[in-house]
Amino acid sequence: MEQAQRAAGGLRARYDAVRAFTESLCAPLCPEDHVVQSMPDASPVKWHLAHTTWFFETFVLGERAGYTPFHPQFGYLFNSYYVSVGERHSRPQRGILSRPTVEETTRYRRHVDERMRALLDELAAGRHVADLAFTIEVGLHHEQQHQELILTDLKHAIAQNPLRPAIFGGAQPGRGGGAAGELRYLDHAEGVRWIGHGGGAFAFDNEAPRHRVFVGAFALAERPVTCGEYLAFMRDGGYARPELWLSSGWDAVVANRWEAPLYWERRDGGFELFTLHGLREVDVDEPVCHVSYYEADAYARWAGARLPTEAEWETAAQGALAGAEESRGGAAAGEAALEGNFAERRRYHPEPAAAPSRPGALRQMLGDVWEWTSSAYAPYPGFRPWSGALGEYNGKFMSNQLVLRGGSCATPASHIRATYRNFFPPDARWQMSGIRLARDV
Repeated sequence: MEQAQRAAGGLRARYDAVRAFTESLCAPLCPEDHVVQSMPDASPVKWHLAHTTWFFETFVLGERAGYTPFHPQFGYLFNSYYVSVGERHSRPQRGILSRPTVEETTRYRRHVDERMRALLDELAAGRHVADLAFTIEVGLHHEQQHQELILTDLKHAIAQNPLRPAIFGGAQPGRGGGAAGELRYLDHAEGVRWIGHGGGAFAFDNEAPRHRVFVGAFALAERPVTCGEYLAFMRDGGYARPELWLSSGWDAVVANRWEAPLYWERRDGGFELFTLHGLREVDVDEPVCHVSYYEADAYARWAGARLPTEAEWETAAQGALAGAEESRGGAAAGEAALEGNFAERRRYHPEPAAAPSRPGALRQMLGDVWEWTSSAYAPYPGFRPWSGALGEYNGKFMSNQLVLRGGSCATPASHIRATYRNFFPPDARWQMSGIRLARDV
C-alpha cells in the first residue's frame, strides 16, 4: 500500500509537470496563433490543447460513476481517431472551428485538471490505484507526443506567413556543438540480437514484445548527416537526378517541386531556413532536418550508403548505452552520453553534434532529429495491442508507414527511449526528421 501511494504521489507530480509544460509552449502565442490549420495533416494548437484534455476526460474521468462531461459536444469535436468511442469531427476541418474559443478551451483544461488532481489525491490515499494509474501514464505520454505536434504543426502554419514571424523571439539560443568534421562509420558485428521493450518502465504497445532478430554485419554513421553534407547533394543535382530516387519519391519531387528540405529558402545565391525563432542562415554543421523518407533514401544512395533498419539502429543504440554505462558508471550516465538537444532546452531546432563522450562513440542517437530507417512500420512477432479503445492507439496504423527512431529537438527528454518507434508516411516533411547513414560490412 505504501509503495502504491508513493507511486501515485509521483504520478501527481508528473501530471502537473506535463500539463504545465504544454501550457508553457503556448505562453508566447496570441489567440490567432492557436486557431490556424495549414494542412490536413496538422492541427491547430487549440485543438491539441483540447484533445489531450479530452483524453483524460474520456478514458479516466469518464470511467468513474457520476462524472458529467464539461461540454456534451466536446467528445465529437476533440476525438481524434478512436472509432470505438464515437463519431468525430473531420480532421481537415479542425481549423474552421472558431468556437470553442481559446478562452473556453483553457477553462476546459482547468475543469479537467481540477478533477484529475482530486482523483490523483485519491490514488495517493491508496484507493483504486492499479486500474487507473496505467491509463493516466498513457495519457501523459500521449500529451508529450502532442507537445511535439504543437511545435511542428505551429511551425508549418507560421511558415506560410510571408512575414516569417519569430514565434519564440528573434534571437536563436546559443549554438551548441562544434564543427561536424569528417563523417565516420562504426562497425557492428553480425549476430542474434534482442530488440523491443522488455517491460518495467512505460512503453507503448508497439515497442513490444522483446524478441530476437538476426542482424548482419553493418556500419553506422557516428552522427546524423549535416546541412553542409546535404548541400553537396543538392549542388550535385540531387533533386534533378531521377536515378537516385524511388519511383514514388521522384513523383513527389516533380509534383511538389522539391529542390531543398522543407523551410529552406533561397537568398542571395545561398539558403536561409525558417525556424520558430525566425529566419536564419543555414548552419553547415547542424543536422539536416525536415526531409522526407524519399529524400533521406535518395541522399543515402548518392552518398554510396543506405538507411539503417530499425533493428540495426536499436542494437547500435543499446550497445552505445551499455558502453557509456561501463565507461562512466550507471544507466543515467549512459543515457546522457547519447542525448542531444530536446524540447526542454527550448531551441526547437537541431544543433551541431558535441564532441564524442569517448573514442568511437555514437553521437546524437537521441534528440535533435528523428532518423528515418528503411523499415516498414509493422507489428513485432507476438504483438498484442492494448485492450479496449486504447488498442486503436498504434496497431491500426501499421500500413504504408516507415519507422523513425531517436526523438528530436521537439521531443520531451522524459518521453524518448532507444526502443521508441515513431512512424510517418514516406513523403512527410513537417516533422523534425533527419538522416543517419548505414553501410554493409
